[in-house]
Amino acid sequence: MLPFGGINETVMWGNYWMVEQLLGSGVHGVLLAHANSPEVVEIMVQAARYPHAPRADGIGEGLRGNGGQNFAARIWGVSSQEYQRMADVWPFNPDGELLLGLKIENRHALENAEASVSVPGVGFAEWGPGDMSLSYNVNRRDNPQVLADARTRVLAATKAAGIPFLNQMNAETIEAMIDEGVRIGANPGADVADQGRRYTNRRMPW
Repeated sequence: MLPFGGINETVMWGNYWMVEQLLGSGVHGVLLAHANSPEVVEIMVQAARYPHAPRADGIGEGLRGNGGQNFAARIWGVSSQEYQRMADVWPFNPDGELLLGLKIENRHALENAEASVSVPGVGFAEWGPGDMSLSYNVNRRDNPQVLADARTRVLAATKAAGIPFLNQMNAETIEAMIDEGVRIGANPGADVADQGRRYTNRRMPW
């Protein structure tokens, strides 16, 4: 997760270099908390891409520079040239190996959920029940309807955009969540992950 929130464009432009720095360390993706608007998301995507990457509507020329790819390439086990080819955002680039995620976790971000998750280069999104509770001044233990509605809206937005929705799950909830369209399970553990693979008739690729 990036060490800053997508509060506004000023914050993003002041901190976009952290996206480059993290990717240069060899990670395969980043998560932006408090992704409040499509404009801040566009800056994150731009910061994650190289200038030579295929252009996307609404996304400026990539900002990653030369030199930082060498360490990341060693982590990935590829040449620097191959890294620069592979290090693009999926699913916008079907061959890309970088995954960018959003947390839609306050009432301001929720109002822009559909537009934000539709930004080219976004690979998944999740909602944040804890911070959403604070934003609406409700207790999540009471299961207020406003939180249920928020989750439903973010899930629907990801489905419409054709990207995965992330949610925490466990052995009791994984099958129902798969049925409703959750595609990334957070913190399930190996046993629960195996349960999900059995339920969906999937196998490990190795």
